[in-house]
Amino acid sequence: MNRELSKAYLALGLVCVVWGTTYFFMRIGVATIPPFLFSGIRQTLAGFILLLYLKATGRLSPLNRTAIARGALTGVLMLALGNGIVGWSEQYIPSGLAALILSIMPVYIVVITYLSGADARRPGNRVLAGLGMGSFGILLMFKDNLSDFVNPGYFAGMIVAFIAALSWAGGSVLTKYRPSGADALSNATIQMVAGGGFLLLMSLAGDDYSTLHMISRESIWSLLYLVVIGSLITYPCFVYALEKLPVGISSIYAYINPFIALLLGFLFLGEKLTWITSGALAAALTGVYLINTGYRVKTASGRQ
Repeated sequence: MNRELSKAYLALGLVCVVWGTTYFFMRIGVATIPPFLFSGIRQTLAGFILLLYLKATGRLSPLNRTAIARGALTGVLMLALGNGIVGWSEQYIPSGLAALILSIMPVYIVVITYLSGADARRPGNRVLAGLGMGSFGILLMFKDNLSDFVNPGYFAGMIVAFIAALSWAGGSVLTKYRPSGADALSNATIQMVAGGGFLLLMSLAGDDYSTLHMISRESIWSLLYLVVIGSLITYPCFVYALEKLPVGISSIYAYINPFIALLLGFLFLGEKLTWITSGALAAALTGVYLINTGYRVKTASGRQ
């Protein structure tokens, strides 16, 4: 394995761990800060900090209109519609469930990639089996939540989380197969500023500011954590991994994140964790293994 590939896997490993914690901190944050405002500040602030760093160090790529337009589009898809609206859904559903719904995203990526013609070759049997096992794990988790479907807010939160997964998948495919031409850090900067700006516009239209005087210290610390660790450090790692690794491998974090989120929610937020969750964990980890090895086989054979 060459050095660049090793760095990509290391970056992906960091994403797998850190992004599992972001659902927990997002749940705490939106408890007292309007959700679109919370996520908009997170992404915009992180984007401008990264922009200032790149400008100061001379590492900002020359940006033409195409690079800016493509980066902005993927930023809106992934960070505004794919991540920001998850905060809204977590007002109504547990953080672990939100993360688990987002883990369906690799299925969307495979389907979008195939249907769009970005890669019209049929996914290998191992990849399909892995996606099936991951989806089975999600179905097991839903079994624990059937009684909550009658709650309109709960149902709306689930639907929004599924929309977020679809949007993130679409943005991931565009990033992989229609690159902006900028390097990973510069591209991440464009995406965060554009996605954050779009969320601030959504906040003006959809947030309730009447509770701003009730913002808690915990929400402020959660926001700072997400700005620095969740966005400023980890998002460029994800963009780098997405550029260097097959899109199926770079998306496996979505199977690992839910179980970190579930554990944190159980330990600190009182969210339930049952034997069914253990079955979902086993199914999803099996899916991770099958997808990972399936894409490695395709890479080795020269078909990916």
